[in-house]
Amino acid sequence: MITPTPPINPHLPVRPEWLSRWHEEILEPELPIIDPHHHLWDRPSRGSRYLLDELLADLNTGHNIVATVFIQCRSMHRADGPEELRPVGETEFVNGIAAMSASGGYGPTRICAGIVGHADLRLGAQVQTVLEAHIRAGGDRFRGIRHIVAWDADPETLNPGNPAPPGLLADRAFREGFARLAPLDLSFDAWLYHPQINELTDLARAFPDTRIVLNHVGGPLGIGSYAGHRDEVFAIWRRSIRELAGCPNVSVKVGGLGMRINGFGFEDAPAPPSSETLAVAWRPYVETCLEAFGTNRCMFESNFPVDKGSYPYAAYWNACKRLTRSASPDEKADLFQRTAARFYRIPSR
Repeated sequence: MITPTPPINPHLPVRPEWLSRWHEEILEPELPIIDPHHHLWDRPSRGSRYLLDELLADLNTGHNIVATVFIQCRSMHRADGPEELRPVGETEFVNGIAAMSASGGYGPTRICAGIVGHADLRLGAQVQTVLEAHIRAGGDRFRGIRHIVAWDADPETLNPGNPAPPGLLADRAFREGFARLAPLDLSFDAWLYHPQINELTDLARAFPDTRIVLNHVGGPLGIGSYAGHRDEVFAIWRRSIRELAGCPNVSVKVGGLGMRINGFGFEDAPAPPSSETLAVAWRPYVETCLEAFGTNRCMFESNFPVDKGSYPYAAYWNACKRLTRSASPDEKADLFQRTAARFYRIPSR
């Protein structure tokens, strides 16, 4: 009998006992925060569950999280029906979680106040049907699409669960589908690796009326053939970020640097990194994004539970607060709340 090969998990494992070794006072606990990038899933084959209870456990660790935005992660797709419409199941599932939160029975945070789903933009004009189905399923919470295009010639960097061909952002059919977003007032979340940022710049220039947000500061790679070349990678990444910032329709999410692909190695220490350690490691990336885009086009993001393999939720926000100690109240309001609220159209209470 052949034993089936277990699915490959590209994410670092979450180790509760290791995370419990982190102890810090929560900085600026009253500062309002919108977390514009988290996921929800239940993946028994990987021993990974992050649903409402797990999210609430992180949200309730001391920071003032007033709202969140869910980002697609291939969760709860429909089991049948037309293939192109199956991702609508994810929006249906998340909108149910959002409705639970809106009841007030799970605390004051407006969980999943914005929803970003997936549609295969390579469908071209036919993607219109999928987009309209998402809008119906998400009600007034559906905000946009993420079609992951992350690709690199080094196979060690790739996520087998999200295969993408090279050059997808320039594909004619993809762009035909992409053109359907702006007329429906939908945005695009761009997840790619740092060598692809210039491809996104070209796309943003071709579609100046479409709101685009770069996920995870553009995915600077630090593993495989990129390991040991952090300074070289940073120089290439910084040039691309500065050029992308010239597109006024593009914003950037400042976070997502706790992933395996970034190669920081936080997970190898005996205890989780302090927020000071995180702030020191991330400062060059954060300062580059702030200088290039300005605070009105930058938003901090947790990327949980993906980044939970590297540090606790509270540590991430403490690090962000350390990184903005010299920022004005207006600049902090942008970074922690207002940019996300503007981009994802989250109404204030």
